[in-house]
Amino acid sequence: MSGKLIVPLTKCMGRLFLMRHLGRLILVLVVWVPLLADNARSGASFGPYQLLLGAAVKGSAVDYALLTRDRSVLDAAVASFNAPETLAESSWTRAERFAFWINAYNAFTIAAIVDRYPIHGSWLSLAPRNSIRQIDGVWTKLKWNAAGREVTLDEIEHGILRPTFKDPRVHFAINCASKSCPPIRGEPYLPDHLDAQLDDAARRYLASRFGLQISEGRLKVSSIFKWYGDDFIARFAPTIDQQRPDRDRAILGVIAAYGPPEAAALARSGGARIQFLSYDWSLNDRER
Repeated sequence: MSGKLIVPLTKCMGRLFLMRHLGRLILVLVVWVPLLADNARSGASFGPYQLLLGAAVKGSAVDYALLTRDRSVLDAAVASFNAPETLAESSWTRAERFAFWINAYNAFTIAAIVDRYPIHGSWLSLAPRNSIRQIDGVWTKLKWNAAGREVTLDEIEHGILRPTFKDPRVHFAINCASKSCPPIRGEPYLPDHLDAQLDDAARRYLASRFGLQISEGRLKVSSIFKWYGDDFIARFAPTIDQQRPDRDRAILGVIAAYGPPEAAALARSGGARIQFLSYDWSLNDRER
């Protein structure tokens, strides 16, 4: 094909891509710009991140292939977490900072996948070949710029989110790009709505087969509770008056508060046994 034909064809394909997603992006702007503007008066603006979510999040999956074809929305979202206004992050309110770091974590996770998509890991690995776990140092070595500093995903989760805010619901909000992980929310976490959004994230996850299952009087829960169960103790263990280990009471307390009615009743009954589900580390990619 001659060079004269390649340029018009490329322009045509670009126009088709924009037309296909223009309607969705316009709807995102109409619905979310007023809310984002309210929350941007202090703290960060999540407009670019909302455009990313609106374009790529499909239910509980992410369309990574779409983002590899056109990275502009992703790159703008990632850059927004280190915009000049974010340098004042330490002076923001608790809710502003909490929402900022949740959103940053999720945006950087998407970027880590897109940078290496499609993932074809080793057959010798214990993780699925398309798993985020095939990316060497994805949580501990890859560096991201946010609020004027350089951070890894582990530093955001274990150095900022968990110790600073001490809210175990964060485990339902941050996404690890895997099928068993709580799905990435299709909207930014916003300071003025953060508490309700975290409650909703907990309910949605426990309503899914990856978060909670009932089998023969047993409550089979995500391995997130095995890894981070102690984070839930202070808030949820006191809500269950049973002679059981603190972590078990905390897990039952979470289910009683956020689980579907049948599971919540079983958690309060005193007779439920707890088991942990196997964790599916397969990529939360959009199926085609």
